[in-house]
Amino acid sequence: MSTFFDQSKRSFTEVEVTDNKINTSEFLEAAESLVKLFDLLGSSAFSVVQSDMTGNITKIRNKLLENPAANGTLQDLVLAEAAGKSKTATQGLLWLSRGLQFTSQAMRETVNNPTTELTKTFTDAYSKTLSKYHGMMIRPIFKLAMKACPYRKDFFEKLGADQDKVNQQLEEWLKALENIVQIIMDFFASGNYGKGL
Repeated sequence: MSTFFDQSKRSFTEVEVTDNKINTSEFLEAAESLVKLFDLLGSSAFSVVQSDMTGNITKIRNKLLENPAANGTLQDLVLAEAAGKSKTATQGLLWLSRGLQFTSQAMRETVNNPTTELTKTFTDAYSKTLSKYHGMMIRPIFKLAMKACPYRKDFFEKLGADQDKVNQQLEEWLKALENIVQIIMDFFASGNYGKGL
């Protein structure tokens, strides 16, 4: 039986990471697949999260298309922009990574607390990740979205009928996502590439 992960164009488990460098094109495909996860949450409240992530994916993809060879890894792309004035793709990657960090934290809390509802796991994840970057205007929109999470049981049924398969794929996907987010965040910190963005 097919699951959400089977239907994804690319999973984070399939993103090439060599010497801690992340393949840009594969990363973007996996991020696009992740954005579809919010469709399963079934609330229009998440459209703000989705449109933000999609906008940032577009910024990175535009930079990749300008020079695919020079921007083949996320690290190359950031370093290429670091020398110039425009940091559009770097900013896009920073904010996309924060969104991915929130998503991975929300799913990790959901997996680790099997009796806790999504409204709680997603709210807790938001307060640990994105909340600190959001101003007074944005925070209430996100908090509203967290309260609109479906029941845990309904969400997991949407991921796939075979719950054992879903749980196994979710854990593999989540570990790969957490690893990639960690690499990106460490890279940003190492060169202070997110300063002023």
